[in-house]
Order: sequence, then C-alpha cells, then structure tokens
Amino acid sequence: MQITKTLIMSALLAASTASFAHGDEKHAKGAALMKMEQKEWGIGGLPNAVNRTVEIRMTDNMRFTPDLVEVKQGETIKFVHLNNGKVMHEFVLGTKKELDEHAALMKKFPTMEHDEPYMAHVGAGKKGEIVWNFNKVGEFDFACLLPGHYEAGMVGKIKVVAK
Repeated sequence: MQITKTLIMSALLAASTASFAHGDEKHAKGAALMKMEQKEWGIGGLPNAVNRTVEIRMTDNMRFTPDLVEVKQGETIKFVHLNNGKVMHEFVLGTKKELDEHAALMKKFPTMEHDEPYMAHVGAGKKGEIVWNFNKVGEFDFACLLPGHYEAGMVGKIKVVAK
C-alpha cells in the first residue's frame, strides 16, 4: 500500500512539474521562469545584460555554423538558433561528459521531457534563442542531442578566454 501511495505521489509530482518535451512548443525562457543554476559552463543570463548576439545555423547535414565560438569570461551571449532544415534540431550547452550522458539518455528515452536555460529546441524552419553568461574560463561544448544527430557530428565548441 505504501509503495502504491509513493508511486502515485511521484507521478502527481512529476506531472505537476513536467517541463516541455522535444516538440515544436515555444519554450518559455523568461527571466522570471528561468532556473538560475550555476553550471560548470556558466549560468543563465538576463536578456537586459546581453553583451552580443551570436547566430548559429542548424542544418539537416547535422552541422552547426559556426561550430566554434570564442567568448570572453563574463560575457552574456544571446544565441539565436536558425533551423534551416526540415527536421527538429536542438542546441544544448554543456561539458563533453554531460552531453555524452544526456545523449545516452535521449537514445533510451527519445521523448524525454526537459527544458533548461542552456537548451533550445528549434522546429524545422524556425528560430530559437537562449541567453547565457559565461562566467568561467574553459572549453565547453554544444550539440544537438536528438537521437542520431549527435552521433552524426552535430557538435560545436565554445572557448571562454580570461578577460
């Protein structure tokens, strides 16, 4: 009986806090809704603190253009993602280790629901945006983690240099 109650409560909690799936939904990334959680590769940025905008194009040949972006430590970048393809793509910032782990989960659970401030899911022919503050020096990665895309080489690098 206790296990059943626990499972029901877990399901209710998950349903009440569920985020968006990998669909064409417009993801709310307003400052009031964004989780400001420090990550190894930085923290969500505020739209009114953007230092510059970087446009990233996504194509069905499983490539990002550009696939290398250099940033100065402390810069807040607005990434504008243009999906020039005919299928959904995504842009996920992280470390190689985090992206590898997330890609493995996406293979097991292709409809996995999540929406983080370092991710943009962009439907075919659509545009997406994220704002990110790179407050740590280092080399970080970005990728499309939809099944098959990561494995096909849809990856890129962010190089954050000291001020």
